[in-house]
Amino acid sequence: MAIFNPRKNKSKATAKPFRLNRLPLRRAPAVGESATPPVPHRGIYLLPNAFTTAALFCGFYAIVMAMNGQYTNAAVAIFAAMVLDATDGRVARLTNTQSEFGAQYDSLSDMVSFGAAPALIMYEWALRGMGKLGWLAAFVYCAGAALRLARFNTNIGVVDKRFFQGLPSPAAAALLTGFIWLMDDLRIAGKDFSWLGWCITVYAGLTMVTNVPFYSFKDVNFKKSVPFIAIFLIVLIFVAVSSDPPKVLFGLFVVYGLSGYAVAAWHWRKGRPVSIVQTDPENGDEK
Repeated sequence: MAIFNPRKNKSKATAKPFRLNRLPLRRAPAVGESATPPVPHRGIYLLPNAFTTAALFCGFYAIVMAMNGQYTNAAVAIFAAMVLDATDGRVARLTNTQSEFGAQYDSLSDMVSFGAAPALIMYEWALRGMGKLGWLAAFVYCAGAALRLARFNTNIGVVDKRFFQGLPSPAAAALLTGFIWLMDDLRIAGKDFSWLGWCITVYAGLTMVTNVPFYSFKDVNFKKSVPFIAIFLIVLIFVAVSSDPPKVLFGLFVVYGLSGYAVAAWHWRKGRPVSIVQTDPENGDEK
């Protein structure tokens, strides 16, 4: 006769209690409200990015013109990129269309228009015949522009908005292309002033990564009333630039490119070194 072991019943102490998983209660949608959560906006603003794209095109066009030996057109394209670069940020603030995409896109455009393009234009115009020294000087400028833009993006909240930390890349590009524009207007070949072009290139590249303060003109209030003579001075500036753009523009940017060292030397002599580190949180501003 077969013997079967009786099945042992589990005690109540060892039995696992049944628990009901409590799900979070979801609020019922109101009348006219969609039941699905809103999808984040993934578009970009057209108006400020159109100005940035135009500045990028000017930088690319300048490179093409330099490769074809048309250095005046290349220099004019860089100056046009400067105007567009100064416009896109102000348009974004006026229309309240600032975005992180626009800030990053503007930096990439600046690297092409004010970093790679001026270095290549100067190399094609004067530095090609200098061998290794020529392309190394062009690389010093290009690397200085990249470091300058990266530092600007990371220090934007801790630097006094009245000053730039180092020579801004558009002004550095104006030094190089303004010199080329002036020499080409005077019918002077680049090989005749190759060493002067080399010095300007290295100077601009190194000055971009220094801590020398350059006035930014960002504290100028355009909404504030000014004396009538100010309008007349603006008219005189336009007349001077229109009379001889290569000479006037290059002269203005030479003065600006040396102004930072002059201001720093003046304050150092007076025992009051200029500090561009922000001390007032209200002074921070974007480019």
